[in-house]
Amino acid sequence: MSAVNTPRIKGWCPGALRPMESGDGWVVRLRAHGGRLTQHQAAGIAAAAQAHGNGLIDLTGRANLQLRGVTPDSHGPLIADLRALGLIDADIAAETLRNIIVTPFASAETDALTAALATALDSSNLTLPAKFGFAVDTGAQRLLADTPADIRVERDTQGGLILRADGMATGAQVTARNAPQAAVALAAWFLSQGGAVGGRGRMAALIRRGIRPSDATRTPALTAPTPPPGPVPQGMLVAAEFGQISAPTLSALAETGPIRLTPWRMLLVEGAASLPDLPDLILNPDDPRLRLRVCTGAPGCPQALAETRAFARRLAPGMPPGRVLHVSGCAKGCACPTPADLVLVATPRGFRAIRDGLASGAALGHDLDPDRMPPLPELF
Repeated sequence: MSAVNTPRIKGWCPGALRPMESGDGWVVRLRAHGGRLTQHQAAGIAAAAQAHGNGLIDLTGRANLQLRGVTPDSHGPLIADLRALGLIDADIAAETLRNIIVTPFASAETDALTAALATALDSSNLTLPAKFGFAVDTGAQRLLADTPADIRVERDTQGGLILRADGMATGAQVTARNAPQAAVALAAWFLSQGGAVGGRGRMAALIRRGIRPSDATRTPALTAPTPPPGPVPQGMLVAAEFGQISAPTLSALAETGPIRLTPWRMLLVEGAASLPDLPDLILNPDDPRLRLRVCTGAPGCPQALAETRAFARRLAPGMPPGRVLHVSGCAKGCACPTPADLVLVATPRGFRAIRDGLASGAALGHDLDPDRMPPLPELF
């Protein structure tokens, strides 16, 4: 791509107190405590998104919610409404540190461990990179192994708990009682070893440099596949088309039960045996849209060079079984940080195709006209 079309990498993620400007207004990201929302909180978020934004809510790959279309004038009233719901941290520093993803099928022990980790981080006075995060993945099998995180609390093959630095194949033995402080200590070790340069850095990059914790000897438990939408023992898992729902949809789900957030752009409605039939929800595990990774695109994102979602919706019926398609508005590839079977990246002239790679990868050939696309199976 030419320099004029090179996407701008900001190096940080939005929060509630520090929103990020986008093409459709400010993006306000909510980090629910423990990844859980009560019915009252979910209904309140829906009302606030409608009143102070454009009513669109993103489900992120870090198990957060993003409210879109917020303005400088509406941000203050939005924060006041969210603070009344118990969803706002004391300040930006506390909000940034509390970057914790929790297994959606958490036990009471996991919930307690997560709350203790949040408290330990809040009192740690650490200054970590804005994208540095923690995962609490303490089910019998790991569910978050492919979810971005720098420090992980997991089960080992013997059923105990381990603390694992991302990029390491093994972890150190911990207990539910000492895991929060051990995680904070590992984060401090990351900083002491030069893991954050200029305020940016990730644990896996430090490990690749050959700098590794010395006490990591325990093997983590096996990884379970991401569950499909549908019934689970805890309730109903429901996916959102392209990871976005409307405020009325969230309001309708809030009437059904408490909600747990997931990093799979799905919501777990606890205790639900069925869910309302709403157009932006996906309950069929065979729906081809589940294998589409699609960013906001233009005009919602100022860096996007084309509209993406209506385009992807047109392509969905032609998806080959079992294959993953990533449609990206620019070469950043925000919607899919891992390789996809096929990537279509917007350019000023159409879409370039990349096979088995990232949005920043090398194209297969000339740019494709979105109105004259060959059948998808020919590109995969």
